[in-house]
Order: sequence, then structure tokens, then C-alpha cells
Amino acid sequence: MSKTPARAYRYFDLIVGGFVAVLLCSNLIGPGKVALVGGIAFGVGNIFFPISYIFGDVLTEVYGYARARRAIWAGFAAMSFATLMSWSVRTLPADPSEPWNETLQPALDVVFGNTGRIVVASVVAFVVGDFVNSYVMARMKVLTQGRHLWTRTIGSTIVGQGCDSLLFYPIAFYGVWRNERLLTVLLTNWWLKVGVEVLMTPLTYWIVNVLKRAEHEDFMDVDTDFNPFRLDA
Repeated sequence: MSKTPARAYRYFDLIVGGFVAVLLCSNLIGPGKVALVGGIAFGVGNIFFPISYIFGDVLTEVYGYARARRAIWAGFAAMSFATLMSWSVRTLPADPSEPWNETLQPALDVVFGNTGRIVVASVVAFVVGDFVNSYVMARMKVLTQGRHLWTRTIGSTIVGQGCDSLLFYPIAFYGVWRNERLLTVLLTNWWLKVGVEVLMTPLTYWIVNVLKRAEHEDFMDVDTDFNPFRLDA
């Protein structure tokens, strides 16, 4: 019995590429600097990381949970490869005859020399947070019968980013920071990320509406298998 060929989409691959690009940049570039604005200290990456959740919302809303699941695993693979590459670049012996290495090696260690705990925390928090975000988004769409998009974009972000922060900061910094500091940073960054999602809601609406018209798709996850370890769509 022949299998029905998977439907081809015009923009799905581009959305996945944007999702992975934002994810990598916010994890590799953003954590390198802590900003202080209005007396509030936060990692600069926290401004940009929520954009990956917006991509996740768009993927789930338009294409469904199963295709968003493939994008999340693509992001996991990209983060894992980036971690392996940064470790290799930093640890391979530098050629002492090249003067530039004297400047480059310390810079690489500062920018990409995250500890093992931070790397593990980033990967675990990303995978769990994004799957929770996509699941909540998909289930809320069914419950609301596709209405009130803002409730599920914001609601899924509150839960997904909450899981992300509740995993990342204790795994990365428990026992390193004072508990009061850990809790303050966790809550501040959680709500900062949710705030970015709220501010970006009009843009999310526009992107979703454009894609739904262009793709002739508005997937509803009624009979979806939500097992996060499947790769088929």
C-alpha cells in the first residue's frame, strides 16, 4: 500500500532556519555580556532568546506540533554541534609560532568557555521549555477552537519560559550564587522573556496570518501524538 506523500510547504524550511539561527546566536553571543538597565541586571541574550519562542509559536500555530517537534530537535542538534565545535576550537593546541593566537586564545576562552553545568543547563532547559511551549500552544488551540491567538502565544510562553528558567538557573548556578540572588535572577529573566513575547504579539499575529494565507494551512492538533521523541510529521 503506497504512503501518502508528505505535504510540501513554501516557507517551513525558512522558519526552521530562522528558529535555529536565533537559538544559536542567543546562546553563543548573548550570554557573553550582562547588561544593567534601570538598575536591573540581565544577560543580553534574554532579549533575543524569546524570539526563538515566537518562531516556535508560529511553527506550532501554522504547521502543527509534529512539525514544530522536528524544528526543536533540529535546534538541539545545532546546539550540540556548536558546543562540540567551541570545545574543540578552544582545546586544540594553538600554534605558538602564530602571534595572533596569543590574543585569540584568551578571547575564545572568555566568550565560549562556558562550564559544563551551563552547557547542560542550556540544552536541558531549551528542550524541555520548547516542547512544553509547543504542547501548551497546540492544546490551547484545540480548546479555543483556533480563536484568541494571543491567549495561547502568551500562555504557552509563560509556561514554557517558566520551565526553561526553573531548569536553567538551578542547574547552572545552584551552590554558586546565593539562593536569594538565584531566585531574583530566575524570576526577573522569566518575566523579561514573557514581556518580550507580549510586546511582539502584534508581529506574531501578522506573521501567522501571512503564513496561513500563503501556505493554505491552519493545522489543528486534534489527533496528534504528542510524544516528543518522534521525528515524523
